[in-house]
Amino acid sequence: MQLEIMPRKKRLPAGRAPLLLLLCQLVRALDVPLDPKLLEDLVQPPTITQQSPKDYIIDPRENIVIQCEAKGKPPPSFSWTRNGTHFDIEKDPLVTMKPGSGTLTINIMSEGKAETYEGVYQCTARNERGAAISNNIVVRPSRSPLWTKEKLEPITLRNGQSLILPCRPPLGLPPPIIFWMDNSFQRLPQSERVSQGLNGDLYFSNVLPEDTREDYICYARFNHTQTIQQKQPISVKVISVDELNDTIAANLNDSEFYSAKSNRERPPTFLTPEGNASHKEELRGNVLSLECIAEGLPTPIIYWIKEDGTLPINRTFYKNFKKTLQIIQVSEADSGNYQCIAKNPLGAIYHTISVTVKAAPYWIMAPQNLVLSPGEDGRLICRANGNPKPRISWLSNGVPIEIAPDDPSRNIDGDTIIFSNVQERSSAVYQCNASNEYGYLLANAFVNVLAEPPRILTSANTLYQVITDRPALLDCAFFGSPLPTVEWFKGAKGSALREDTYVLHENGTLEIPVAQKDSTGTYTCVARNKLGMAKNEVHLEIKDATRIIKQPEYAVVQRGGTVSFECKVKHDHTLIPTITWLKDNGELPNDGRFTVDKDHLVVADVWDDDGGTYTCVANTTLDNVSASAMLSVVAPTPTPAPTYDVPNPPFDLELTDQLDKSVQLSWTPGNDNNSPITKFIIEYEDAMHEAGLWHHQTEVSGMQTTAQLKLSPYVNYSFRVMAVNSLGRSLPSEASEQYLTKAAEPDTNPTAVEGLGSEPDNLVITWKPLNGFESNGPGLQYKVSWRQKDGDDEWTSVVVANVSKYIVSGTPTFVPYLIKVQALNDVGFAPEPAVVMGHSGEDLPMVAPGNVRVNVVNSTLAEVHWDPVPLKSIRGHLQGYRIYYWKAQSSSKRNRRHLEKKILTFQGSKTHGMLPGLEPFSHYTLNVRVVNGKGEGPASPDRVFNTPEGVPSAPSSLKIVNPTLDSLTLEWDPPSRPNGILTEYTLKYQPINSTHELGPLVDLKIPANKTRWILKNLNFSTRYKFYFYAQTAAGSGSQITEEAVTNVDEAMASRQVDIATQGWFIGLMCAVALLILILLIVCFIRRNKGGKYPVKEKEDAHADPEIQPMKEDDGTFGEYSDAEDHKPLKKGSRTPSDRTVKKEDSDDSLVDYGEGVNGQFNEDGSFIGQYSGKKEKEPAEGNESSEAPSPVNAMNSFV
Repeated sequence: MQLEIMPRKKRLPAGRAPLLLLLCQLVRALDVPLDPKLLEDLVQPPTITQQSPKDYIIDPRENIVIQCEAKGKPPPSFSWTRNGTHFDIEKDPLVTMKPGSGTLTINIMSEGKAETYEGVYQCTARNERGAAISNNIVVRPSRSPLWTKEKLEPITLRNGQSLILPCRPPLGLPPPIIFWMDNSFQRLPQSERVSQGLNGDLYFSNVLPEDTREDYICYARFNHTQTIQQKQPISVKVISVDELNDTIAANLNDSEFYSAKSNRERPPTFLTPEGNASHKEELRGNVLSLECIAEGLPTPIIYWIKEDGTLPINRTFYKNFKKTLQIIQVSEADSGNYQCIAKNPLGAIYHTISVTVKAAPYWIMAPQNLVLSPGEDGRLICRANGNPKPRISWLSNGVPIEIAPDDPSRNIDGDTIIFSNVQERSSAVYQCNASNEYGYLLANAFVNVLAEPPRILTSANTLYQVITDRPALLDCAFFGSPLPTVEWFKGAKGSALREDTYVLHENGTLEIPVAQKDSTGTYTCVARNKLGMAKNEVHLEIKDATRIIKQPEYAVVQRGGTVSFECKVKHDHTLIPTITWLKDNGELPNDGRFTVDKDHLVVADVWDDDGGTYTCVANTTLDNVSASAMLSVVAPTPTPAPTYDVPNPPFDLELTDQLDKSVQLSWTPGNDNNSPITKFIIEYEDAMHEAGLWHHQTEVSGMQTTAQLKLSPYVNYSFRVMAVNSLGRSLPSEASEQYLTKAAEPDTNPTAVEGLGSEPDNLVITWKPLNGFESNGPGLQYKVSWRQKDGDDEWTSVVVANVSKYIVSGTPTFVPYLIKVQALNDVGFAPEPAVVMGHSGEDLPMVAPGNVRVNVVNSTLAEVHWDPVPLKSIRGHLQGYRIYYWKAQSSSKRNRRHLEKKILTFQGSKTHGMLPGLEPFSHYTLNVRVVNGKGEGPASPDRVFNTPEGVPSAPSSLKIVNPTLDSLTLEWDPPSRPNGILTEYTLKYQPINSTHELGPLVDLKIPANKTRWILKNLNFSTRYKFYFYAQTAAGSGSQITEEAVTNVDEAMASRQVDIATQGWFIGLMCAVALLILILLIVCFIRRNKGGKYPVKEKEDAHADPEIQPMKEDDGTFGEYSDAEDHKPLKKGSRTPSDRTVKKEDSDDSLVDYGEGVNGQFNEDGSFIGQYSGKKEKEPAEGNESSEAPSPVNAMNSFV
C-alpha cells in the first residue's frame, strides 16, 4: 500500500482558496502528518525540512550559519561531514549546533577567519528508522578585492572615430555589478551611439566633441559585502578635423592632411564580438544574453534574427538599445544560430552566434515517501533529465546502495527501486542522486512500514458556515496504513453520498458544489482499512447571502443642495453586517456635511468636489457585497414634472415560518412610479408537476408586504408577486426560492367515476385521475372496488397504478353494479369515496316490437303505432325505437339503384311516431326495431301502406315561341311530381300596358295530354303575362309564370324612329331643357328672398276645384321645400311575378312615350300629356300649375 495523494482530474473552480490550501498542505506532507496525537506513538524516518543552498556564499564579517533542519519520530540526531570526512564539532570551540536541530553556527566575529571554514559540508539526520542527508553545501566567503593601481594615459582622438573604454574589474565572489559615472556620481548618459557592454566596457560607435571629459570612471559594486570599488578616471579628448590639420600643419608636410568626408562616413564594423561567427553556451533555465556592438558613421542600428526559426515571443527581450538580445527560461529548443545585423546607410555587416543549451539535471519524477503496511508492495521512482543525460545513483541511509546492508524485499532496476512483501525492518531513507558535469540533484524519500488503523485528524463537531449557492468544503484529514477509504454520510441514517451530486476528494474533503438550504445538517466522515474504522461528525450551516436590496442610485443634485444615497442590506439573521461608505474607492471626507445613518448616506450643501462614485460595502464574517452610484453636481435647473407609470416589480422575496401546509411570504415593493400601489397579486408555480405554469394564489392589500399562504402537500412551490396601481399591473417579480411541502395522503378521490361495459361480459370502470397537484405525495394509485347491486356479494377490490380505467371481466350481461374508486399514495388513503352505479356490458336486443299499425293522415303524413318490447329482452339501456321506411320503386328504377331507405328514431319508451315528408300517391313499406346502447334488435314484420293523391308540382318548364302580330305559341313540360293523375291544365293571361298596369284576366282550360297551345286574336305590340298550372283530383298545383310580347306594327315603328332622329326635335328638346334650368334658378332666388311663387298666389286667389284633389293626393304645396324637389313621378300600380319581364324606370325610349292614349305627339312634333298613366286637365293659365315642380310639368307649362 502506498500513501500518496494523487491529483484528481476534476478541475476545481477558481476561488476555492480553503481547498487549495488544504491540498497544498497535503502535497507537501506526503509523509506522516505531524499531528501531536500521532507523534505520541507513531514512528517516522527522518525528513530534511530545511537546509542551506548548495553554493553558499557567506559574509566574512558575520558568523557563519549552516542550516540543517529535519523532522521524524523519534526526533533525529544530526552529524556533519566536511570535505568528505567527519566534522567533529565538539573539538572546535567556535562551532556550536542548535539544540534539537542540525544547524551549525561558527563564531568568527570574536576570533578566527572565514577562509578557515571554506569547504564542502553535508548534514545527516538519523533515527531508528533511517538516515536522511542534505545536499553538499559549498561554503565560500565573499570577496571584494581592490583595483590594482595603474596609470591611465589620456586618450586623444579625432571626431567620428570609435572608442572602447575598458573597465576590467577585479574578480570578486560573487561577480560585481558594473556601471559608469563621473566625479559627481552621476551616471553617464548612454544611447545607440554610446553604451556599456556585458563585460563592463564602455563602447563608442563614434565620438563627438561633447564626449570630451576627464572623469570617465568605472565602478564595481559587490552586493554581498555592500562595497563599491572605483577605477582610476579616464580622460578623453575629441578634436575636430580642422584642429587636427592645424596640428599637422605645424609638424608635418601637406600630403598628410585629412579630408573631412573620409573621417565622418564609414560602413559598420563590429567592436564585439570579433569576426563573422562565435559560439555561446548556456544552461537550461538561465537567461541567454547575446551581444553585438558595432561602430560606424552614421551610428549603426542592430537587428536580430534566428536562422531556421523565430524568436520566442513571450520570452524575448531587447536591452541596451537592441544591442543585447535576452531569452529568459532558455531551453534546449532555443539552441541554434542567431544572427545580429549592424546597418547604416553605407552598408551592413553580419555576425552569427551559435548557441548550445546544456542542462544541469532536473527532475522528471522525484521519489516520493512511501508508507506501507507489512506484506505490501511499492516502488520508488527517480527520473531526471539533463544535457548530457545525468547518471542515477542510489543511497540507503546515506550509504551507496552497493555497500549498504542487503534487504531481500528490495530490488534495484535503474531509476526504480521495487519493494515486495515489505517487513518492518525494510524501513529506511533512500537517496537518489542525479548528476552530470553541470550539477547534481539529491532527493530523500523514506519507506516507512507501519500497521496503523485509520485516524481522523479533523477536530470533532467542527462547524462549517457557508453562504447559499456557494461551494461547501467539509474537511476530513485522515491517516492510516494501509491507506483508508473514506465515505461521507448525511444525517443519522443516510446512505453514502455519491459523486453524482457531491465531489469526494482523495484527501477526504467532501465538496458540495452549490450549497442550498437543505444542505444544512450533520455530516459523518468514515475512514476504513483492514485494521479498523474511524469516524467523525462535522456540522454544516447554510447562511443566506448578504444582498443589497436597495442600491444607491445615480443622482444629479444642484450645487448647494442635499443628496441621499440609500443602501438597504438584507442578510442572514445570524450574521451581523457592517456598512461602510467609500468615495472614489477611498474613505469619505472628514467633513460634517457627510452623515451616515442606518441605511443612508446624506451629503448636505453639496460642492462641485463632492461629485464622484459613492460605494456602499456590506461585510459579514462570511461574505461581502458592494454597490456604487455616481453623483453629478450641476447648476440649479427647474424641477421636472413627475412621471406616472405602472409599479416596478417587487423584489427580495423571502419564505419564512415554513410549515407543512403554510408558509409566510414577504417581499419588498418596487417603486410605485408616483401612483400608490393598491394591491399585490401572488402566483405560484409547481415545479414538480407543472413547471413553467403559474397559478393565482391570492391577493393582498397594497399596504401589506407579507402574506400567510396555505399550501398543499407534496408540491414544489415557487412564488412571484405583482404590484397593481391605478395605471395597471407591474411585471412579475423574480421567483422566490423553492419550497417542497411534505407528502400527505390524498384529500380527494377521482371524479367522473363511471361503469359501462364495452362487451357483453365485462364492466369497464373509468374515472378522471387526480392531477399531480392533487396527489399530495409520491406513489399515487387507485383502489377500485365493485359488487352487484342486487346481490349479497362482498366488495371486490384491486389497487391499480395511476391510470384512468380498469376492466372487470366475466360479468353477466347488463347487470347493475355498485362502484367506488379511492385514491391512495405512499402516505395513506384518501377519504372513503362515494358509491356510483354502473352496468356491465350490453348486448343486442332479442325481440322485435309487435302489433305495428299505420294510420295515413294525409298524402304526406302517416302515424305509426307499435307495442313495446319486454324490458328483459332489451339487454341494455333503452335508447328508443327506430322506424325504417322506403318507397316502392318501379322495376326500371329498381334496376338503376338500391331502395332508398329512410330512418326515424324515437327516443325513450315511445310507442308511436309520425312519418312526415311522404310523397303523395306512393306505395310505402316500413318496419320497427328497438335500440339500446349496443345497437338495434331484430326488425318487426314489414307493413305496407299507400298515400293518397296530392296536388301536383309546377310544370317543369314554360316557353313562349313563334310570336306574331296577334298570336303566341306556348310549350311546356309536365310536372316532375304529378302526385296523382293529371286531369287538366289551367292557363290564365292578361295584358300589360306601357305603365305596367295589368289588364283583364282570361282563364283557359287545356286538356292534360297537351304540351303545346296557340293563343290567337291577341293585340299587336302588346306584352302579356301568363299563369300556368296543372291539376289532379286533389286540386291545383303550383303555377309557373312567363311574359311575352306580340310583334310591333312596322309602319308605326318606322315613323317613330323618323321623328326621334329629326334635327328640329333634338333642338326643341335642348331649348326646353334650357328653359327648365332658368326657371329653377328663378325659383331658388325667390325662395331665398322669402317670397312665394306666383303659382301659389294665384291658387290662393282662384281655387280650382279640379286641382284640389291632386293636392290631397300628392300633398299640399305650401312654400317651396327642398324635401319635395326630387320626388319620383307616380306610376300605375303593378303586381309583377318572379318571371315578369320588367321595364326599367330609366327607360327613355320615345316608343314608350308614344304608347297608349295619354301620351302622343302633335303634328309639329311637340310632346303633350304627362309621363304618367293619368289624363290631367289643362291648367287655367299657361305657366301656372298645381303639380310639383318637375322637369316634365315645367315642360308641359311652356308648350
